[in-house]
Amino acid sequence: MSASSSSSTNLLTSEEANGGVTVLPGVEDKYGGVVTEISHPIDPSAFSALLRTSLSNWTLQGKKGVWIKLPRHLIGLAETAVKEGFWFHHAEKDYLMLVYWIPKDDNTLPFNASHRVSIAAFVINHKKEVLVVQEKTGRTKGKGIWKFPTGVVNEGEYIHDGSVREVKEETGVDTEFVQVLAFRQTHKTFFEKSNLFFVCMLKPLSFEINAQESEIEAAQWMPWEEYTKQPFVQNHELLRYMTDICSAKTNGDYEGFTTIPVSEHDQQGNLYFNSRDLLPRH
Repeated sequence: MSASSSSSTNLLTSEEANGGVTVLPGVEDKYGGVVTEISHPIDPSAFSALLRTSLSNWTLQGKKGVWIKLPRHLIGLAETAVKEGFWFHHAEKDYLMLVYWIPKDDNTLPFNASHRVSIAAFVINHKKEVLVVQEKTGRTKGKGIWKFPTGVVNEGEYIHDGSVREVKEETGVDTEFVQVLAFRQTHKTFFEKSNLFFVCMLKPLSFEINAQESEIEAAQWMPWEEYTKQPFVQNHELLRYMTDICSAKTNGDYEGFTTIPVSEHDQQGNLYFNSRDLLPRH
């Protein structure tokens, strides 16, 4: 597989590393590819010629994937790159990434990020009341439906942190993450992307509600039994499963996934696992 990598090494200068042949400067990634970033304006005709020379040189060197990062102010060069066989891989607010596959065999380049991550927060207090909201937007707008706080996990944010943040933003209630109780995967949801939806249990640390004015119509602590008897919950397969799981957890008959920080290859992350049945090694 060929992919861009933050650990890319071996700078390829315009002429020094290529026997006097002018090519685009770039770095080798660890999968046998090349990553190049265009930082200065260049005439489209000159850019086209430079692309052809570079691809020929990289083909001789046995390179595989070629990644070109175009900043927003040079986005006009994208048309030139596409005409030379590149295609769009992904875009962020300040750049566009294009890619080209040199070998004749099957393309093994990784696809763009395929999933969005979202959460639902199950927050229940000592009175067996669950924290619920009515939303000002979305499918449940104006229908009088009470639901768990939900939201999307931000880029670079862990699932457990995102669940705590969403509850705070929507209701003003401070919470502590307890467990991931379940998750659902769906496809072709947001702009054809797939979605991972995590049901998280949180412990309330405060109880006063201050609903978010921009998104939340109302918020309250609702008796659990009253929540589960809503027709919307009873008639929705996913919500029925969620209520069964949440009930089992509160009754001590179900164990979800807690989190511990772990590191691998100098990268920090979090492992979610059933801590009741498997104690972590120290």
